[in-house]
This record gives sequence, structure tokens and C-alpha cells, in this order.
Amino acid sequence: MERPEVSEKTTRMLDDVRGRVDPDVLAAQQRGSVAAPVGTPDNPSDRVLTLANLITACRLALTVAFLALFVSGVNRSLALVCYAVAALTDFVDGQVARRTQTVSWLGKIMDPVMDRVLLFTGVLGLMATGELPAWVAAFVILRDGYLFVGTLILQRYRRRPVDVIYIGKVTTALLMSGFVLMLLGVPHMGGLGVTGASWLPVLNAHGGSVGVLLVYAGVVLSAITAGVYTATGIRIMRRARATRRGAEGEAS
Repeated sequence: MERPEVSEKTTRMLDDVRGRVDPDVLAAQQRGSVAAPVGTPDNPSDRVLTLANLITACRLALTVAFLALFVSGVNRSLALVCYAVAALTDFVDGQVARRTQTVSWLGKIMDPVMDRVLLFTGVLGLMATGELPAWVAAFVILRDGYLFVGTLILQRYRRRPVDVIYIGKVTTALLMSGFVLMLLGVPHMGGLGVTGASWLPVLNAHGGSVGVLLVYAGVVLSAITAGVYTATGIRIMRRARATRRGAEGEAS
């Protein structure tokens, strides 16, 4: 007698998670008004065992393996291979899902989560070895925390999340590429000497991996992206409040 109730609760929980990821697609599926084929971004399936999801799961396993190997110093070369392959799968799983028409809700939910896990793992690994300026790590972590809290606040006004902007994708690509090059330690370059700030390696007199320059560029774009998302969120809240006031005025 309890199984239907458990199933119903599970369904509601899954629908809540899906609604946070893509409420428009979920609503269309629930209405039965989806015209796109099953397995496409506009009509994801409920499948779990797909090649794309397997690749995403491998990304998580490789990320954990990298952190364990890198921090312990057991085999740095193998650790770097794990991270580089994990970073590559960030692009591969989405392409596989779209080209094989196996886009799933699990993939749409897990892919952005794995992206952040991979990014934070790179930050932690480089911090543990003292190869990443502490301010960069703090900025990346606090920025993502700020956007996460902002997303939670914004859901009070609009359930559909803010669309990912192109500059945000470029930001992630720069940070990931920079972390990979820093982890590899190549190519190495001497300090440019354009500043005396001790917290800006390579730009000061101290040499390092070229990857840190990509990270600096990623940090700048990351700040710009946060500003764009903030402005967008403020506009959404203002429109929602204006709509509510209008509805209350009509009701009275």
C-alpha cells in the first residue's frame, strides 16, 4: 500500500529538480505539447544508462582520482592525465548526447554539477601545492557561492533559471584551460615585470606557467559575468514585483 505513495513522492522530488534545471521543457512534457524528438535538448528522456551519462560519471571518477593522486604526491603525472582527460570529457559528453539523440534529464542535471566539481578540484589541487595565488581560489569559490545564493533568491520571483550567457562559457573554458596548463607546469615563462605585486605571479618578476595568464583572464571575465547575471536578476525581480503590484491593484 505504501509503494504508490513512495513513488509519488519520488516523482514530485524528481520533477522539482527538473523544474529547477529547465522548467519550460518540464512543463511542455507534462502538457504533452513537446514536438521535438525524445532524446533532444528540448525533450530529454528519463534514461539513465546512456553513453553520455557514462562519460559524465567517468569525469567524476577521474576528478576524484586526480585530487587523491595530486595532493598525496603518489603519481603526479598520472594525476595530471586524469585531470586533463576529465576536462576533455566536459565537451565530449554533451556532444555525444546531442549527436546520438540521448539527451537525458540525468545528464542535464549532472553535467553542470560535474563542471563545478572539476573546477573546484583544480583550485584545491593547485592551492594544496601552493601553485595558485590564494586570492584567485577565494575569488572563484566566493563568486560561485554568490551566484548560487542569487539563484536561490531569484527563484522566489521566477522559477526558470537565468540563461547561460556566452561570456560565461568562455570564462569556464579559460579557467579550465589555465588550470590544466598550471597543473602541467608548461609552457613555462619568465616574469614579465609589468607589476611589482607579489600576488600576481608571471605578471611580476617571478616566472611560472603561461596557464596563470589564462586564469587571470578567466577571473576578469568571471567578474564581468557575475555583474551581467546580477543585473539580469535585478531586472527580473523588478518586473516580477511590478506584475504582482499590478495584479494586486486589479484585485482590489
